[in-house]
Amino acid sequence: MSGMIERMPGRTTTWPDLFAWIESSMPAIPGMHPAPGVHGIRIEEALDDGTYTLRAELPGIDPSTDVELTLTEGVLTLRAERSAQTTTSAHHTEFRYGTFARAVRLPAGARGDEATADYKDGVLTIKVPVPTPKSGSRTIPVRHA
Repeated sequence: MSGMIERMPGRTTTWPDLFAWIESSMPAIPGMHPAPGVHGIRIEEALDDGTYTLRAELPGIDPSTDVELTLTEGVLTLRAERSAQTTTSAHHTEFRYGTFARAVRLPAGARGDEATADYKDGVLTIKVPVPTPKSGSRTIPVRHA
């Protein structure tokens, strides 16, 4: 049948994997696409009270061995690895295994060297202090020679 996608021997579907299609077409930073075979990571971002918070969905990993966070020139990169559990019987899975990555540009002035990261219930939470810009005006005296 044309238009059918083979998922497992004997199982087909007419619907493409919409999440994979959406994730592959929406990079976090223009021009930064994940390498072939690398999956995207779904995130939430917030900037409240001088703290940038990024939450990333990473269920089924060991954060002490399977996660790498790097900060280079204001870009935070998350990499994670999830290994498939081997079984002796055939099964159906829609879980993703392999390498996951995401790069996110931090807000201007973010203090990446003071970032913290915590993992709980399958969610990685990264907090980065961002100083609040000074507001108001200032009078500049003019010197007369």
